[in-house]
Amino acid sequence: MSVIEAPRSAAPRKGRRGINWEKWGWIYMRASGVVLVVLIFGHLFVNLVAGEGVNAIDFAFVAGKLADPFWIVWDTLLLWLALIHGANGMRTLVNDYANNRLVRRILLGALAASTAILLILGTLVIYTFDPCPAGSPADLLPSFCPVP
Repeated sequence: MSVIEAPRSAAPRKGRRGINWEKWGWIYMRASGVVLVVLIFGHLFVNLVAGEGVNAIDFAFVAGKLADPFWIVWDTLLLWLALIHGANGMRTLVNDYANNRLVRRILLGALAASTAILLILGTLVIYTFDPCPAGSPADLLPSFCPVP
């Protein structure tokens, strides 16, 4: 008679209550995935299909979008949801395939640091973008910028 060994699993934690991060990570992936589909297809439609299509994308087009609060919120949501969604997926891969505890901690730390840096830099770009930079040629600026 053969015995099937139990699969690798963490020892049960007795008496410990707390947040089930794996459950909430799973729920986040499903919810953010649905929202990301809407955000991404909206982004692609506005940038590639509506108006003149890809030929219209230049500094003035981007400046015009980032001067509108609606698009600032849209791009911020897209940035945050996509980066956290991707980082959570990578965290799952690291937890599944990094067997060495030290390697896992290093990879998860690098993942958390890179995600935080990209979120901060991306958010700064969105909120500090100047659509009318001084000294720029008037033909490259959006129509709402004052002419020097």
